[in-house]
Amino acid sequence: MKSISLVLALVFMLGPAAGARAQAVKSAPAQQPVVQPTPVPTLPPAEPDDLAGLGEEQPPPAFIHQGVLVEKLSGETVRAEAADRQYNPASAVKLVTALAALKTFGAKHRFATTLWVTGSFDKATGTVNGDLVVSGRDPSFHDEHAVAVARELNQIGIKTVTGDLIIAPKFTMNFSASSQRSGERFYDTLDAERRPAAATRAWYDSRVALRDAEGLKATPSVAVMGAVYVDAVPKGARNVLTHYSPPLADVLKVLLCYSNNFMAERLGDQLGGAPGLMRLLSTDLGFKPGEFRLSTASGLGVNRVTPRQMMKVYRALLEELHKYNLKAADILPVAGVDPGTLQKRYAESPGRGSVIAKTGTLPRTDGGASALVGQLRTAKGDTLLFVILDQRGNVVRFRRWQDALVSELQNERGGPAPFTYAPQTMAIRISSSEIDSARASALDEYEPASPNQ
Repeated sequence: MKSISLVLALVFMLGPAAGARAQAVKSAPAQQPVVQPTPVPTLPPAEPDDLAGLGEEQPPPAFIHQGVLVEKLSGETVRAEAADRQYNPASAVKLVTALAALKTFGAKHRFATTLWVTGSFDKATGTVNGDLVVSGRDPSFHDEHAVAVARELNQIGIKTVTGDLIIAPKFTMNFSASSQRSGERFYDTLDAERRPAAATRAWYDSRVALRDAEGLKATPSVAVMGAVYVDAVPKGARNVLTHYSPPLADVLKVLLCYSNNFMAERLGDQLGGAPGLMRLLSTDLGFKPGEFRLSTASGLGVNRVTPRQMMKVYRALLEELHKYNLKAADILPVAGVDPGTLQKRYAESPGRGSVIAKTGTLPRTDGGASALVGQLRTAKGDTLLFVILDQRGNVVRFRRWQDALVSELQNERGGPAPFTYAPQTMAIRISSSEIDSARASALDEYEPASPNQ
């Protein structure tokens, strides 16, 4: 059996060509190829997936830090190198965030965005003589969801709002951290005459993905005549509808495929931030204080875990998914198949579809940090779990070494074999929201709030 140190030494001495040759080892033919879904243009990867220009101009690292742990599903160790040494896992921290979210909310949880009105409602003209208010903390709320809200408001009779659009402080849209800017985007997207072209395209794409013929014919529109400002939901405001996000499992699939830092941080805010995630690791997984560190829920900044600790996180994530009859591929990217950070890796090799993993990339923090955490499948029917953490070096080379190690592990067992996986487009996942307007009939009986309220 080749040792990983020998592979790394050869790659280090011979450069990119050696890495390419290591990936080009002949292996058993893969099973029936899997159809690749179309990427969603409105969800660009937050973590870089093409670092060729950055990496090749950098000199080789003066020294290498790499930690590796590979295990069988049974827990038997296949390979371990510096498995108890601390590294920066970069965006692999998002696996901790996903685990905490599943434990806290459950895989079927939907985030609520609520629409409120103040004042009176003129049913004959479809006019709210008051304000429209929006509140919620959905990390996935996007253009197509805002148009869906306009459509539902139209269906309950609302076409015009004479007052202002009030944005509750925690509401965000289109991955913007600013509630004010999110409110302005929401304001424009509600109104067909002001709607940005990108929002119209997102709405159209979501209707096509969901095969919503009626939605394709409609042009939803709600005109708000006043200004946009951020404030708490006014006392006496009346709830007219609630928009529910896609299920958490689908939100996590988008978040992890694209390694979206904003979504991870927004989700982390609802889990107590980095301190909340650290408490979970201590109480549920037995991590000892002082032996690990999380700075963010997204993996940005300086974080510290060992490969053995990260393996515990990954196994706990698999166990949590199993409770909902879900597998790793239901929330993690499948290499060479799903869009996002793993779309280009293994895409043109026999290993396509045989790796499910979360990447991590910080080109400058800790001198360059890179991670690959997940599982691989072999032609002999083995599934191996792996954690590869690198830092203090060139992230492009790190990726080559990670891929070379994965290929070596598979080739030692007859070559790669794809996981059973039926891909679903990100457009379907992110668009599968729901709206509850059962309370909208209260508009007929609505009375303005008392001036003393």
